[in-house]
Amino acid sequence: MALTTAHPSLLSQRILALEESQTIAMAKRGRELAAQGKDVINLSFGEPDFETPVHIREAAKQAIDDGWSHYPPVAGYPELRKAVSDKFKNENGLAYTPEQVVVSTGAKQSIANALLCLVNPGDEVLVLGPYWVSYLELVKLCEGVPVVVSGTVDQGFKPTAAQLEAAITSRTKLLLYSAPSNPAGAVFAPAEMQELVEMLHRHPQIVVIADEIYEHILFEGKHQSIGAYPGMIDRTVTVNGLSKAFAMTGYRLGYMGAPLEIAKACDKMQGQITSGANSVAQRAAITALTTSLAPTLEMSRRFRIRRDACVAALQQISGLKVYVPHAAFYLFPDVSAYLGKSTPGGDKVETSLDLCLYLLQHFYISLVPGEAFGDPRCIRLSFAAEDGMLAKAMERFAAGLASLR
Repeated sequence: MALTTAHPSLLSQRILALEESQTIAMAKRGRELAAQGKDVINLSFGEPDFETPVHIREAAKQAIDDGWSHYPPVAGYPELRKAVSDKFKNENGLAYTPEQVVVSTGAKQSIANALLCLVNPGDEVLVLGPYWVSYLELVKLCEGVPVVVSGTVDQGFKPTAAQLEAAITSRTKLLLYSAPSNPAGAVFAPAEMQELVEMLHRHPQIVVIADEIYEHILFEGKHQSIGAYPGMIDRTVTVNGLSKAFAMTGYRLGYMGAPLEIAKACDKMQGQITSGANSVAQRAAITALTTSLAPTLEMSRRFRIRRDACVAALQQISGLKVYVPHAAFYLFPDVSAYLGKSTPGGDKVETSLDLCLYLLQHFYISLVPGEAFGDPRCIRLSFAAEDGMLAKAMERFAAGLASLR
């Protein structure tokens, strides 16, 4: 079919309005430079650089040998749904039965399922900022209206309950947030979480989607699930997965616990889109969730060492505001002191995207601009990389900033 002025594109408005993930876009640009022979250090992806623990890999191999190669149930194997239910109960104090668990192809699909099943056109979804890159686009795909409520670096990147309450209207349907957070690694203190819960009790119409994918990469304190607070389990969708805690990103395995009506709706939705998640990955996930967390805790310990080294390096750079993350494997420094400066070639660095592109093209480090996360004053860098590579990246980052005038 030839395209005409009256029909400029065969594509839907839905896909034309969808923004590309900036994390994926920056990683792609980095790979392109690397293919040209440049020594690019990629700190843009949210992926542990550790290997999946051996006993989980062995479980995956055994699953293949045992013939787990047929269609699984849409919501997941019963044994895995029970393992998730037990994990929620024992680790998080969450009373989700196996029937309230839905296993999906990654936590991203779990979030998408929940939004598709809950959001009507025009519904408002409160999103805590800075936010994970896909939240806003998923809300828009569901024809909802994202309402971002942000916390600044001086607030530890955590908006207050009062800020959130001020944004609630008669159209507010959901609250969506990650805890611990991506990109900042922020964690609500117990008192802050209590204030959030008390505010939500004043607005019982609001359903919560809590993305807890980074719960085990925690450097201080104990993880708190909002659904474990009195009166919250019946209005909370808790999303988690295997990617971060078990270094299983390629297995593509996530899950949710939800009120039964929502869980059944997500089962129905998933049945028309992907059906059940990968059978071999599910068998490996059973092993991951029912055996020792020792490899996960060791990985978290090593991430903390890297965090401390990177924070120390960044704190030596004049003008940066450096928040020390309590969790995850990201740093989200405020680089606003460098915006508006010029490169040696005379180009103006107006935005954090400009800065990231400059650092990639001339200093060969791949970072993600803060615009992607709702805070254009910042950039995100991942410290999920080998220690020597991180040290080199910090040197390049400092040199790149120092080159601006």
